[in-house]
Amino acid sequence: MRELPSLDQNSLAGLLEALLLVSSDAVSTRELAKAAGVAEEEALESLGRLAASYADANRGIQLREVAGGWRLFTHPAFHDQVEAYVASWDRRRLSQAALETLAVIAYHQPVTREGVRTVRGVNSDGVIASLREKGYVREVGKDARQAALFGTSTRFLETFGLRSIQDLPPLEDFAPDEESRAFIRERLSGRSMEVPLEEVAEDLDEEHELIDSVAQDEDGEAYGS
Repeated sequence: MRELPSLDQNSLAGLLEALLLVSSDAVSTRELAKAAGVAEEEALESLGRLAASYADANRGIQLREVAGGWRLFTHPAFHDQVEAYVASWDRRRLSQAALETLAVIAYHQPVTREGVRTVRGVNSDGVIASLREKGYVREVGKDARQAALFGTSTRFLETFGLRSIQDLPPLEDFAPDEESRAFIRERLSGRSMEVPLEEVAEDLDEEHELIDSVAQDEDGEAYGS
């Protein structure tokens, strides 16, 4: 096997930084090592040091490992300013319906169109198609009735800064009390897929009230100071 050349660590870190800067998606350690012409272990060690250096210096960008690869992110402390700046020239943000549908798919996956409709209470076929087109959702298989099953994509993980679906925060964490947590547990258990539509509609009314109350609380915390 051909012996790979060893680069000065500062030079290797700079090269890896340059490669990440021009990459629009997360890049695996193996890909970065191949592009840099070094051993994978050497690249991984350098990436770890580079990520630590960003964090220690409290830089405006961070290097994080997400979705099986490495990607540069803006510092969370500057989220509001960066979001406002990006929104000024990028108006293609996800709609409320898209965010709701994406949340249902993320927490229920794999889930069919009918499953999403049952939870949301409305037909979501168009929204799912839009999310697939944007790359956040993908078809992951078929159920016993040959209906398409949907799940989230690698782009979803990258966009939301997650290593895997296991890193999704528990929905119960957003509930204001134990009764609400129990309601969420029931909904995620799949009970809503079995009950009559009339009961689903009643549950959805409760859920929308819960979401509104949580959103109001968050707004108060975010802007009340």
